[in-house]
Amino acid sequence: MKLPIYLLLALHAAALAQSADAMNTTNNTETATLGGGCFWCMEAVYERLPGVLSVTSGFAGGQTPNPTYQQVCTGDTGHAEVTQIVFDPAKISYAKLLDVFWQAHDPTTLNRQGADEGTQYRSIILYHSDAQKLAAEKSKAEAQKNFKHPIVTEIVPFTKFCAAEEHHQEYYDNNSTAFYCRLVIAPKLHKLEKEKVIESTPQTGGK
Repeated sequence: MKLPIYLLLALHAAALAQSADAMNTTNNTETATLGGGCFWCMEAVYERLPGVLSVTSGFAGGQTPNPTYQQVCTGDTGHAEVTQIVFDPAKISYAKLLDVFWQAHDPTTLNRQGADEGTQYRSIILYHSDAQKLAAEKSKAEAQKNFKHPIVTEIVPFTKFCAAEEHHQEYYDNNSTAFYCRLVIAPKLHKLEKEKVIESTPQTGGK
């Protein structure tokens, strides 16, 4: 049975709209690069946010090309441990990522997070655009109201990101029984889950 022409046109329009929605979800993405101490911690946090499409642990802000984890740990490369976050701005805003950033680590301790000490553990926001720079500066000023001591987070332009070795990716979800995961990462996640900052299970990347 042949369908009426108006129904065929309507079905065609609906198919195009669905295709456009899928394309927007796929192509309209943004990238954020943030460092708040050990990248294992920050990766686990951002994987649990709806709207985040991928999280990659790596290094940025240094001068040594393509450094290894061991090189970064010396503190001589200038790099910070960071997470590079690809997100859908229709589902989660850059401002929201920054809100979580301030809650996921202590931005008032210089070159240190807990027992992790060194310039590679510094608090840093690497902006990818002028809009991100302005948003970061505004967010930092707002966040300062919640801290007794001055925020020392660097806000610098993004230049290059180097992904860490494969065994560092999805570290918490693949090694949740490891000592560091149980002692440091798990309590942080539980605290943020209780405060409704993140979801209880990974939204992307986790296993």
